[in-house]
Amino acid sequence: MSEYDAQLPTTVVADILLWKRWQLSVGVIVVATIAWFLVDWTSLPFLTICSDVLLILIVLLFLRANYAALRNKQPPTLPELVVSEEMVNNVAASFRVKINNLLLIAHDITIGKDFRIFFKVVGSLWLLSVIGSIFSFFTLAYVGTLLMFTVPVLYSKYGNYVDKCCGMINHQFSKHYRIVDENVFNRLPHNIPKDKES
Repeated sequence: MSEYDAQLPTTVVADILLWKRWQLSVGVIVVATIAWFLVDWTSLPFLTICSDVLLILIVLLFLRANYAALRNKQPPTLPELVVSEEMVNNVAASFRVKINNLLLIAHDITIGKDFRIFFKVVGSLWLLSVIGSIFSFFTLAYVGTLLMFTVPVLYSKYGNYVDKCCGMINHQFSKHYRIVDENVFNRLPHNIPKDKES
C-alpha cells in the first residue's frame, strides 16, 4: 500500500487544492481549460465531446491490452467498478431527504407563509437569470474551477488580511441590512392570517 493509498480522499483533495501536489493541480487546471475550450469556443455539443473522449479512451485501452498480448506480456489489469446496493440506497435516501426539504420550502414560498424568504428567493433567481444570460454554464463552471484552485491558496497566505477586510465589510453590510430590515421587511406580514370561522 503506497503513501497515496493510505491517505483519506479529503486529504488528497485538500493537497491538490492547496497546490501541495502541484503536478496534479496543474493537470486539473489544464484539463479544465481544454474542456472549457472544447465546449465553449468550438460550439461542439457536450454529448458529442463526451462520446468522443470515451471512444478514444476505450480504443486506447483496447490497443494497450492487445499490444501487451502481442509481446507476450501480462495485459494490464483494470479495477472492477462495482456500485454496492448499500451505497445506492444511502445516496437515494440522502437525495430523498434533501428533495423533500426543498419541496417543503417551495411549498411555504408559493403559499406565501413568509414574505422574507419569498423576496430572497425571487432576488436570488433573478440574479441567477442575469448571470445566466451573460455567461454560459460551462464558462461559470470553468471560472468556479479556477476560483476553487486560487482562493484557498491565496487565503492560506493572506488569511489574516482577508479576515480583517471581510470583518469590516460584514459590519457595514450588517448595518445597512438592519436599516432595510427595520424599514422594509419588518413591515411585511410574516404569515397570512387564516380566515376565522364564523
